[in-house]
Amino acid sequence: MKDIKLIVTDMDGTFLNSKYEVSPDFPKVYEELKKRNILFVPASGRQMSGITKYFGEIKDEIGFIAENGGYVVYKNEEIFADKLSQSSIAGIIRAVREISDARAVLSAKGNSYYESSDHTFVDYFSKYYIENQKREDLTQEVDDSVFKIAVYHPISAEEFLYPALKKFENEDLEVVVSGKNWLDIMNKHTNKGNAIEKLQKSLNILPEQTMAFGDYLNDIEMLKNAHYSYAMENAHPSVKEVAKFEACSNDRFGVLETIKTYLNGM
Repeated sequence: MKDIKLIVTDMDGTFLNSKYEVSPDFPKVYEELKKRNILFVPASGRQMSGITKYFGEIKDEIGFIAENGGYVVYKNEEIFADKLSQSSIAGIIRAVREISDARAVLSAKGNSYYESSDHTFVDYFSKYYIENQKREDLTQEVDDSVFKIAVYHPISAEEFLYPALKKFENEDLEVVVSGKNWLDIMNKHTNKGNAIEKLQKSLNILPEQTMAFGDYLNDIEMLKNAHYSYAMENAHPSVKEVAKFEACSNDRFGVLETIKTYLNGM
Protein backbone atom coordinates (compact mmCIF):
# COMPACT_ATOMS: atom_id res chain seq x y z
CA MET A 1 0.00 0.00 0.00
CA LYS A 2 2.43 2.63 -1.22
CA ASP A 3 0.11 4.46 -3.62
CA ILE A 4 -2.93 5.56 -1.60
CA LYS A 5 -4.28 8.91 -2.80
CA LEU A 6 -7.77 8.87 -1.29
CA ILE A 7 -9.07 7.79 2.13
CA VAL A 8 -12.86 7.73 2.57
CA THR A 9 -14.57 6.97 5.86
CA ASP A 10 -18.10 6.67 7.11
CA MET A 11 -18.75 8.75 10.23
CA ASP A 12 -21.16 7.21 12.78
CA GLY A 13 -20.02 3.81 14.00
CA THR A 14 -16.80 4.16 12.01
CA PHE A 15 -14.75 7.36 12.29
CA LEU A 16 -16.55 8.65 15.40
CA ASN A 17 -16.68 6.68 18.62
CA SER A 18 -19.94 5.88 20.43
CA LYS A 19 -19.85 9.30 22.07
CA TYR A 20 -19.66 10.94 18.61
CA GLU A 21 -16.10 12.06 19.25
CA VAL A 22 -13.17 12.40 16.85
CA SER A 23 -9.90 10.82 17.91
CA PRO A 24 -7.57 13.36 19.56
CA ASP A 25 -4.87 12.03 17.21
CA PHE A 26 -6.71 13.16 14.09
CA PRO A 27 -5.10 16.63 13.65
CA LYS A 28 -1.62 15.13 13.69
CA VAL A 29 -2.59 12.28 11.36
CA TYR A 30 -4.33 14.68 9.00
CA GLU A 31 -1.18 16.81 8.73
CA GLU A 32 0.74 13.70 7.66
CA LEU A 33 -1.89 12.88 5.06
CA LYS A 34 -1.72 16.44 3.76
CA LYS A 35 2.08 16.31 3.47
CA ARG A 36 1.78 13.13 1.40
CA ASN A 37 -1.00 14.50 -0.83
CA ILE A 38 -3.56 11.96 0.39
CA LEU A 39 -7.10 13.33 0.27
CA PHE A 40 -9.30 12.66 3.30
CA VAL A 41 -13.05 12.41 2.67
CA PRO A 42 -15.79 11.79 5.28
CA ALA A 43 -18.82 10.01 3.76
CA SER A 44 -22.07 9.90 5.70
CA GLY A 45 -25.83 9.64 5.57
CA ARG A 46 -25.88 12.91 7.49
CA GLN A 47 -26.61 16.25 5.87
CA MET A 48 -23.56 18.30 4.94
CA SER A 49 -23.60 20.57 8.00
CA GLY A 50 -23.77 17.52 10.27
CA ILE A 51 -20.43 16.35 8.84
CA THR A 52 -18.53 19.59 8.31
CA LYS A 53 -18.99 20.63 11.95
CA TYR A 54 -16.32 18.06 12.87
CA PHE A 55 -13.78 19.48 10.41
CA GLY A 56 -14.18 23.23 10.75
CA GLU A 57 -10.54 24.24 10.33
CA ILE A 58 -9.88 22.01 7.33
CA LYS A 59 -13.28 21.82 5.62
CA ASP A 60 -12.04 23.97 2.72
CA GLU A 61 -9.17 21.54 2.06
CA ILE A 62 -10.96 18.20 1.89
CA GLY A 63 -13.92 16.51 0.22
CA PHE A 64 -17.28 15.50 1.70
CA ILE A 65 -19.88 12.94 0.71
CA ALA A 66 -23.21 13.72 2.40
CA GLU A 67 -26.74 12.33 2.16
CA ASN A 68 -25.48 8.77 1.46
CA GLY A 69 -23.89 9.99 -1.75
CA GLY A 70 -26.59 12.42 -2.83
CA TYR A 71 -24.39 15.47 -2.32
CA VAL A 72 -20.64 15.55 -3.06
CA VAL A 73 -18.32 18.50 -2.48
CA TYR A 74 -14.57 18.92 -2.99
CA LYS A 75 -12.84 22.01 -1.59
CA ASN A 76 -16.19 23.80 -1.40
CA GLU A 77 -16.97 23.00 -5.03
CA GLU A 78 -20.11 21.00 -5.75
CA ILE A 79 -19.28 17.81 -7.66
CA PHE A 80 -22.70 16.17 -7.61
CA ALA A 81 -26.23 16.75 -6.28
CA ASP A 82 -29.19 14.40 -6.75
CA LYS A 83 -32.76 15.59 -6.06
CA LEU A 84 -35.77 13.41 -5.20
CA SER A 85 -39.02 14.01 -7.09
CA GLN A 86 -41.92 15.56 -5.20
CA SER A 87 -44.25 12.69 -6.15
CA SER A 88 -41.84 10.17 -4.57
CA ILE A 89 -41.54 12.26 -1.42
CA ALA A 90 -45.29 12.55 -0.91
CA GLY A 91 -45.93 8.83 -1.35
CA ILE A 92 -43.18 7.82 1.04
CA ILE A 93 -44.26 10.25 3.74
CA ARG A 94 -47.81 8.89 3.61
CA ALA A 95 -46.45 5.36 4.01
CA VAL A 96 -44.22 6.35 6.95
CA ARG A 97 -47.24 7.82 8.73
CA GLU A 98 -48.81 4.35 8.70
CA ILE A 99 -45.89 2.79 10.63
CA SER A 100 -46.22 2.94 14.40
CA ASP A 101 -43.52 5.09 16.06
CA ALA A 102 -41.82 5.90 12.73
CA ARG A 103 -40.59 9.44 12.12
CA ALA A 104 -39.45 10.96 8.81
CA VAL A 105 -36.91 13.67 7.99
CA LEU A 106 -36.48 15.28 4.58
CA SER A 107 -32.77 15.90 4.18
CA ALA A 108 -32.09 18.75 1.77
CA LYS A 109 -29.31 21.07 0.70
CA GLY A 110 -30.34 24.02 2.85
CA ASN A 111 -32.18 22.35 5.71
CA SER A 112 -33.71 19.17 7.03
CA TYR A 113 -37.47 19.18 7.47
CA TYR A 114 -39.69 17.29 9.91
CA GLU A 115 -43.34 17.27 10.93
CA SER A 116 -43.22 15.33 14.19
CA SER A 117 -44.14 16.98 17.50
CA ASP A 118 -42.20 14.32 19.43
CA HIS A 119 -39.65 16.48 21.26
CA THR A 120 -37.53 13.48 22.25
CA PHE A 121 -37.14 12.55 18.60
CA VAL A 122 -36.43 16.13 17.54
CA ASP A 123 -33.72 16.49 20.18
CA TYR A 124 -32.20 13.20 19.03
CA PHE A 125 -32.19 13.72 15.28
CA SER A 126 -30.93 17.30 15.65
CA LYS A 127 -27.56 15.83 16.63
CA TYR A 128 -27.24 14.56 13.06
CA TYR A 129 -29.28 17.15 11.17
CA ILE A 130 -27.97 20.44 12.48
CA GLU A 131 -29.95 22.78 10.24
CA ASN A 132 -33.58 21.79 10.64
CA GLN A 133 -37.06 23.25 10.33
CA LYS A 134 -40.52 22.04 11.37
CA ARG A 135 -43.21 21.82 8.67
CA GLU A 136 -46.89 21.11 9.15
CA ASP A 137 -47.04 18.65 6.25
CA LEU A 138 -44.02 17.00 4.61
CA THR A 139 -46.11 15.95 1.61
CA GLN A 140 -46.19 19.61 0.58
CA GLU A 141 -43.27 20.72 -1.58
CA VAL A 142 -40.43 22.62 0.08
CA ASP A 143 -38.36 25.26 -1.71
CA ASP A 144 -35.15 23.25 -1.39
CA SER A 145 -33.32 20.33 -3.04
CA VAL A 146 -34.31 17.19 -1.13
CA PHE A 147 -31.68 14.46 -1.51
CA LYS A 148 -32.99 11.82 0.85
CA ILE A 149 -35.78 10.77 3.19
CA ALA A 150 -34.38 9.47 6.47
CA VAL A 151 -36.83 7.39 8.51
CA TYR A 152 -36.29 6.65 12.21
CA HIS A 153 -37.64 3.85 14.39
CA PRO A 154 -36.80 3.69 18.14
CA ILE A 155 -36.36 -0.12 18.17
CA SER A 156 -35.11 -1.38 14.81
CA ALA A 157 -35.10 -0.03 11.27
CA GLU A 158 -34.32 -3.47 9.85
CA GLU A 159 -37.26 -5.09 11.65
CA PHE A 160 -39.96 -2.41 11.59
CA LEU A 161 -39.18 -0.02 8.73
CA TYR A 162 -37.66 -2.03 5.91
CA PRO A 163 -40.52 -4.59 5.59
CA ALA A 164 -43.05 -1.75 5.29
CA LEU A 165 -41.01 0.50 3.00
CA LYS A 166 -39.19 -1.95 0.72
CA LYS A 167 -42.14 -1.62 -1.68
CA PHE A 168 -40.56 1.67 -2.78
CA GLU A 169 -37.55 -0.17 -4.19
CA ASN A 170 -37.99 0.18 -7.95
CA GLU A 171 -36.22 1.45 -11.05
CA ASP A 172 -36.19 4.96 -9.58
CA LEU A 173 -35.64 4.57 -5.83
CA GLU A 174 -33.26 2.83 -3.43
CA VAL A 175 -34.22 1.78 0.12
CA VAL A 176 -31.35 1.00 2.49
CA VAL A 177 -31.00 0.37 6.23
CA SER A 178 -28.31 2.85 7.26
CA GLY A 179 -28.13 2.15 11.01
CA LYS A 180 -29.84 0.32 13.85
CA ASN A 181 -32.60 2.93 13.98
CA TRP A 182 -32.41 4.55 10.54
CA LEU A 183 -33.51 3.75 7.01
CA ASP A 184 -32.78 5.98 4.01
CA ILE A 185 -34.69 6.32 0.73
CA MET A 186 -32.89 7.98 -2.20
CA ASN A 187 -32.82 7.99 -5.97
CA LYS A 188 -31.85 4.58 -7.37
CA HIS A 189 -28.24 5.33 -8.21
CA THR A 190 -27.58 7.47 -5.15
CA ASN A 191 -25.13 5.70 -2.86
CA LYS A 192 -21.71 6.26 -1.41
CA GLY A 193 -20.15 3.99 -4.02
CA ASN A 194 -21.33 6.07 -6.96
CA ALA A 195 -20.34 9.21 -5.08
CA ILE A 196 -16.80 7.91 -4.62
CA GLU A 197 -16.67 6.99 -8.29
CA LYS A 198 -17.62 10.53 -9.31
CA LEU A 199 -14.95 11.94 -6.99
CA GLN A 200 -12.33 9.47 -8.23
CA LYS A 201 -13.02 10.34 -11.87
CA SER A 202 -12.95 14.07 -11.25
CA LEU A 203 -9.58 13.80 -9.46
CA ASN A 204 -8.07 11.02 -11.62
CA ILE A 205 -7.81 8.62 -8.67
CA LEU A 206 -8.20 4.88 -9.17
CA PRO A 207 -10.02 2.40 -6.88
CA GLU A 208 -6.59 0.78 -6.46
CA GLN A 209 -5.44 4.07 -4.88
CA THR A 210 -8.42 4.27 -2.51
CA MET A 211 -8.82 3.17 1.11
CA ALA A 212 -12.33 3.09 2.62
CA PHE A 213 -13.89 2.31 6.01
CA GLY A 214 -17.48 1.45 6.90
CA ASP A 215 -19.71 -0.32 9.38
CA TYR A 216 -23.26 -0.51 8.02
CA LEU A 217 -25.28 -1.57 4.98
CA ASN A 218 -25.19 1.85 3.32
CA ASP A 219 -21.39 1.54 3.19
CA ILE A 220 -21.28 -1.61 1.03
CA GLU A 221 -21.15 0.11 -2.40
CA MET A 222 -18.47 2.45 -1.09
CA LEU A 223 -16.29 -0.44 0.04
CA LYS A 224 -16.67 -2.11 -3.34
CA ASN A 225 -15.17 0.97 -5.01
CA ALA A 226 -12.03 0.89 -2.88
CA HIS A 227 -9.28 -1.69 -3.31
CA TYR A 228 -8.31 -1.29 0.36
CA SER A 229 -11.72 -1.79 1.97
CA TYR A 230 -12.07 -2.07 5.75
CA ALA A 231 -15.04 -3.18 7.84
CA MET A 232 -14.98 -2.08 11.43
CA GLU A 233 -14.83 -4.72 14.16
CA ASN A 234 -18.31 -3.52 15.17
CA ALA A 235 -19.64 -3.69 11.59
CA HIS A 236 -22.78 -5.44 10.36
CA PRO A 237 -21.99 -9.03 9.24
CA SER A 238 -22.92 -8.22 5.64
CA VAL A 239 -20.35 -5.43 5.58
CA LYS A 240 -17.63 -7.77 6.86
CA GLU A 241 -18.45 -10.16 4.02
CA VAL A 242 -17.75 -7.44 1.44
CA ALA A 243 -14.66 -5.79 2.93
CA LYS A 244 -11.19 -7.19 2.26
CA PHE A 245 -9.82 -6.18 5.67
CA GLU A 246 -11.00 -5.44 9.21
CA ALA A 247 -10.17 -2.47 11.45
CA CYS A 248 -10.57 -2.42 15.21
CA SER A 249 -13.78 -0.92 16.57
CA ASN A 250 -14.84 2.71 16.34
CA ASP A 251 -14.50 3.01 20.12
CA ARG A 252 -10.81 2.20 19.67
CA PHE A 253 -10.65 4.68 16.78
CA GLY A 254 -9.92 1.89 14.32
CA VAL A 255 -9.88 4.21 11.30
CA LEU A 256 -7.10 6.34 12.74
CA GLU A 257 -5.18 3.32 14.00
CA THR A 258 -5.26 1.75 10.53
CA ILE A 259 -4.18 4.99 8.86
CA LYS A 260 -1.34 5.45 11.34
CA THR A 261 -0.13 1.92 10.65
CA TYR A 262 -0.20 2.65 6.92
CA LEU A 263 1.69 5.94 7.31
CA ASN A 264 4.32 4.38 9.56
CA GLY A 265 4.92 1.71 6.95
CA MET A 266 5.52 4.14 4.09
